Amino acid sequence: MTVKRLANESAEYQKLREALLEAEIALRDQRERVAALRRQLPATPAQDYELREAPLAGGPPREVRLSELFGAHGTLILMHFMFGGQQESPCPMCTMWADGYDGVVPHIAQRAGFGVVVEGDPERFRAHAQARGWRNLRLLSSGGSSLKDDLAMQSPEGHQFPGVSVFTRDAQGGLAHTYTGAAMPRPGEWRGMDLLSPVWHFLDLTPEGRGDWMPGLAYD
Repeated sequence: MTVKRLANESAEYQKLREALLEAEIALRDQRERVAALRRQLPATPAQDYELREAPLAGGPPREVRLSELFGAHGTLILMHFMFGGQQESPCPMCTMWADGYDGVVPHIAQRAGFGVVVEGDPERFRAHAQARGWRNLRLLSSGGSSLKDDLAMQSPEGHQFPGVSVFTRDAQGGLAHTYTGAAMPRPGEWRGMDLLSPVWHFLDLTPEGRGDWMPGLAYD
């Protein structure tokens, strides 16, 4: 495969760019294979967890069942946000991810339900969301339910883990869990959910790469 030559491009650049293109295509194909493996996971029956939702528009938190979050769809995506338990303040990295989710949720909502779930107080979480300017996210708290424990998204001591879970609902209303992935696939690693945030991919395009940069709640 030949990459279109750019102005003032050296022969060395052209050779290396063509090799990179082959690697980029191979990476795309590997992502497709991984996605196919994910879809092959067997569904496991899930309970209809009772959560609490703090509407972004205001008003007191209300009880909501997992089954209510699907809307008109048969699939639900829940993002696990680190806040609550031993995590006393909202996680900066989870916040960066959620900044992105808020922008794409109207698109995702054409195919699946979507929510962001913490273990902590839903009203405090809503205050954080409003300060960030989020407009589209469903803000949920699993506090008082076993959802996070059942999905291994918190430790017995209450340490929170970021991740994503997918549930399905059949025509008879039966719920099932199909997938949970963690941002920390192994201790000390934070790249298990890179594909769900464009920030890292933009940084990977730069000559210096992402390095040891980590997101913050605010920047000077």
